[in-house]
Amino acid sequence: MERYIDPSAIKGVIKAPASKSMTQRAMAAALLADGQSIIHNPSYCDDSLAAMSIVVGLGARIEPDVNELKINGSVELKEPKLNCGESGLAIRMFSPIAALYPTQITMVGANSLKKRPMIMIEEALKQLGVKSSSAGGFLPLTIHGPIKGGLCEIDGSVSSQLLTGLLIALPLATKDSEIKVNNLKSKPYIDMTINLLSSFGIKIYNTDYKLFRIPGNQKYIPGSYTVEGDWSGGAFLLVAGAINGDLSILGLNNESLQSDRLIISALKKAGAQIKISENQIDISKSELKAFDFDATDCPDLFPPLAALASYCKGVSTIKGVSRLKHKESDRAATLKEELGKMNIKIEIKEDVMSITGGKPKGAHVESHEDHRIAMAVAVTALGAEGRVFIRDSQCVVKSYPEFFNDIKSLGAIVHE
Repeated sequence: MERYIDPSAIKGVIKAPASKSMTQRAMAAALLADGQSIIHNPSYCDDSLAAMSIVVGLGARIEPDVNELKINGSVELKEPKLNCGESGLAIRMFSPIAALYPTQITMVGANSLKKRPMIMIEEALKQLGVKSSSAGGFLPLTIHGPIKGGLCEIDGSVSSQLLTGLLIALPLATKDSEIKVNNLKSKPYIDMTINLLSSFGIKIYNTDYKLFRIPGNQKYIPGSYTVEGDWSGGAFLLVAGAINGDLSILGLNNESLQSDRLIISALKKAGAQIKISENQIDISKSELKAFDFDATDCPDLFPPLAALASYCKGVSTIKGVSRLKHKESDRAATLKEELGKMNIKIEIKEDVMSITGGKPKGAHVESHEDHRIAMAVAVTALGAEGRVFIRDSQCVVKSYPEFFNDIKSLGAIVHE
């Protein structure tokens, strides 16, 4: 679907979307708990729906409602073929969980996920006694457990999501386990995983993010879990406010472990007018200045940060480009290409992206079927000189289905 956006000042109060990554983690834990768990404030984006389908396939019974999700845990396999959609978290997290089952399970996916390398999952599972094979390092991935536990060494430089899956699965292995992790990135996401597991009665021992010790034969305890607001999606709303708005954004926990909470630091460096109170952030259009920011541990912030830098006077630099290669698109190249069409100069040298701020202009741009690119160009369009056409804008359903409806409710002129 092509949408186009006219320059628009936005104003009002909006609630941030629920965290899809925490919704998926909570679903996985609830699957493994014997009894009913209730997940409050769940996300129902496409990635969450993919996780829901997987959980059902692995044996759970689910009762979805608008504001809560009831999950009756069970590990009686119903479906030996599990579709992860386009969710990178789903394939990396649920593969170790699928390895708990003493039968062959095939993991498949769609579109961009088929292009993402799976070799790291395959190799990690083999170290833990699981038979696993991929199609030349890509999907489909076949897994034949049960996972036995023991010693495992993985590379954490590309993603922390495989580690999350191992931390969820290995407490149910018969043996104690130790995972050695080299060069772990996105450490806050591992803190989020361990914190959630604790609420389901699981103990994980972390030594300096380099060695994780997981006792085997643990038991998941069903319970109630509330999903907090999503700082990844909320970042786009915050940047929209700084570019051309006067917004009050609700539902973002200022004490959150989510690494994307660091968007606040970037906004302050850029000189945004921002006021933070309990459960509410007020932000309005500001004279913005260039900033420097290290996004190595929060790579999902690159798209909203690029939109922000487009309106900053001077040259902003964002470090961590190496984390962007295996996303829904090659996000560094995509941001350079699409914002370039809007008259914003972006240079990439080694691990640093440099963005020269200016006055974005109207253009025909493409999402590359990447949800965060679609939201980035939409936010950039709010203060542009002229109309911005966004091709394949429907891809926002992957993480933030209500994004365009939300900005329309705030006054953005969006044509569909």
